[in-house]
Amino acid sequence: MTGFGDASGQRDGVHYSVEMRSVNNRYFKATIRLPDELLSLEPELELALRQKITRGSATLTVNLKDTSARAAYQINEDALRAYLAHLQTVETSVKDGAVTIDLGSLLALPGIVQPPDASELIERSRPIIYELMGQACEKMCRMRESEGQGLADDLRSHLSEINARLEKVVERAPLVVDEYHARLRTRIDELIAHAKLKLNETDLIREVALFAERCDISEEIQRLRAHLEQFDQIITRGEDDRPAGRTLDFIAQELLREANTVASKSNDATITRLIVEVKGSIDRIKEQVQNVE
Repeated sequence: MTGFGDASGQRDGVHYSVEMRSVNNRYFKATIRLPDELLSLEPELELALRQKITRGSATLTVNLKDTSARAAYQINEDALRAYLAHLQTVETSVKDGAVTIDLGSLLALPGIVQPPDASELIERSRPIIYELMGQACEKMCRMRESEGQGLADDLRSHLSEINARLEKVVERAPLVVDEYHARLRTRIDELIAHAKLKLNETDLIREVALFAERCDISEEIQRLRAHLEQFDQIITRGEDDRPAGRTLDFIAQELLREANTVASKSNDATITRLIVEVKGSIDRIKEQVQNVE
């Protein structure tokens, strides 16, 4: 599900800003953007995100602006003296002794100006980054929950459509055997009349009983109803505050499997048409649950 959250704060002269974004993804994927000084925090921040998000492409962006004196680059005095000593040697070797030393050019030489110690900045920044990331994640999750409510309503509408069609299937199922019995009886009567044979009622009953057993879909209908009830319970009450997306995905697969079995066993055009509509709703459910946390 999609969401956005941000947070900012200042501590010890350093201003921090954190942004969290997420978009739909069947799996978890983290993209972390950090200042160069904080790149070593990336593995632990990704681990922290995994504990908060199980599905979706999450992007964490951290920016900082250090206005304290600690942000100043340090001058390596030993290196500077070494360069000056070399320049003095060069000056003595020049005939007229005229050598101009430019301080700006000296500071641009390798090893003269060095950045502040990154490890100290990381230790100071870690607590505030975690705190701000938690605030940003909370805002993002509230947005995701709002979207999830709309998604749950859409899933319930598909469940209602499936239940309505299953009721029609249940009403139609007993008629299938009766119609088969009538068709078979008519056909046999025609053959007997033409061949002048006598019908054995026991054989007719046995054939109808075998057909009724082959096209019995009561167990599949019962399992379909149980899966639909469990699905509705999860999206209504949750699953003990645990991520439910993968569970819903599995139930949707089971719904499709049972629907396919009903279609293959029913041997009736009306039931087959109803099951095709049921499978259409299940496919839409399968698409939607890919986005459920």
